[in-house]
Amino acid sequence: MTELVTGTGEPAPAPAATQPGAEPSVARVSQWADIRHRFFANKLAVVGLAIIVVLVLTALLAPVLAPYDPLKQDLTATLQAPGGKHLLGTDALGRDQLSRLIYGSRIAVVVGLASILVALTIGIVLGALAGYFGRWVDTVIMRAADIFFAFPLLIGSIVIILLMGRGVLPVVLSLGIFQWATFARLLRSQILSVREMDFVHAARALGAGRSRIIRKHILPNSVTSVLVYGTSNVGIAIVAEASLSYLGVGVDPEVAEWGNMISAGRGFMGVKDFMWTYPSLAIVITALGFILLGNGLRDALDPKLR
Repeated sequence: MTELVTGTGEPAPAPAATQPGAEPSVARVSQWADIRHRFFANKLAVVGLAIIVVLVLTALLAPVLAPYDPLKQDLTATLQAPGGKHLLGTDALGRDQLSRLIYGSRIAVVVGLASILVALTIGIVLGALAGYFGRWVDTVIMRAADIFFAFPLLIGSIVIILLMGRGVLPVVLSLGIFQWATFARLLRSQILSVREMDFVHAARALGAGRSRIIRKHILPNSVTSVLVYGTSNVGIAIVAEASLSYLGVGVDPEVAEWGNMISAGRGFMGVKDFMWTYPSLAIVITALGFILLGNGLRDALDPKLR
């Protein structure tokens, strides 16, 4: 091979990219690092994450943050306006509104996350079966999903709660049971496209069983959109839980919970608006936080936007 020489007759140095041990000019960025960068570059997603972090910390540290016992009644200090010893005022029984608002975050976090976990578990299992096996399995599962779609979320939840009784567990189960159909149908549509890809056919040709193909190949490549949708739906579950309590069929009325607080303040609208305004704002901000977080995850994980 002809050797390049300089004007002085000496061999020219090899290009930097071809010298042994030379580092590439542009470092490769890992997939997860790229996702993380894209997520934190989205300002609204960061706002949503901040809201959720504050909500979770408030729920965990409620006994430390709450200035009073949320159930303690003080009939000498009823319906006090915000200010003084009670920053957000008191209700008709003299209970501190700020303390009840803080403790209400616990119910919101538990019910919101647990109900979506129930819906995801049912939806992922049935959606995977329907999408992979197809035929009569798909028909049976999708027709069952249609039955649940026919029931509005609140109406269906009320039916379950009336059968099981009031409390956190019945609310969680009722909201989860009447939300699985959406997750199942979404996952099914993803699996229908993924199961025909080359790597799935290759795994099948190598003798992999159906269970392994679903667990190792199909689900990891299909479940992302379902998890993102589930993140956004946590806020919807929190709104639904507060609505059930407002209607008197959620958790017990004496429990410090945002829907109960709004229900207690509805008789004072136009007179003591602070009784329902603050818990309403808490619900709106929390739901918005989960929606922004879900949208941010969707944009960061979407390969078409990379």
